Amino acid sequence: MSLIRRALKSTALTRFACWLGAQYIRLVLTTNRWQTVRGDTPKEFWESHRPFILAIWHGRMLMMPRCWPRKKPIHMLASHHRDGRLIAETVAYLDIGTISGSSSSGGAQGLRAMLKILKSGECVGLTPDGPRGPRMRAAEGVAVAAKLAGVPIIPATYSVSRGRYLDSWDRFLVAWPFGRGVIVWGQPIHVARDADGEALEVARLEVETALNAITVEADRLTNRSAVAPAELEGSAA
Repeated sequence: MSLIRRALKSTALTRFACWLGAQYIRLVLTTNRWQTVRGDTPKEFWESHRPFILAIWHGRMLMMPRCWPRKKPIHMLASHHRDGRLIAETVAYLDIGTISGSSSSGGAQGLRAMLKILKSGECVGLTPDGPRGPRMRAAEGVAVAAKLAGVPIIPATYSVSRGRYLDSWDRFLVAWPFGRGVIVWGQPIHVARDADGEALEVARLEVETALNAITVEADRLTNRSAVAPAELEGSAA
């Protein structure tokens, strides 16, 4: 077992690592110059106290706190995997709650918790391609949740002028301090309460297409090379 894995098995070291990660996020948030595109879209929901589902790609999670007002509660869906637990502990230091589950596995428990929170009037966030991909391909769970809760999905993303992509399945974008950053919001996506399987697939694809479009837009605004979605099985190379 590697030294890093042994260290992560230590509760104290894990908590310290998550605290350190939260401080790094704060540093990047503070030292970058930020621009928000279409910020009026979520603002209308916040001001009228209407809940919605925030959808972000797994690889663009790091700066999610920049798009969310601290006084507005949100609960992020985090997977049962070790990475999900680390994310949950890290964002807890940033006053963000979490729900245990994922958009692709362990969904029943997470879905019930999401519906309860949404019906209480608070927002939830999830990564439609998490926890293990394929990258930038939405799972159906986000559309199902929107249908059952009767709330829209609003996609959001970020990009930065200074940072790097990790060599991971999601090409996770790590932002660096002292650069320019942009938060880009998409338009609300509504799913009918009586949506059947075909309509859910249309909504799923709409979420995927919208998230990919605003991610390309964010990368263009920060002069960053875009990341391509993962190839699907059976598609041309």
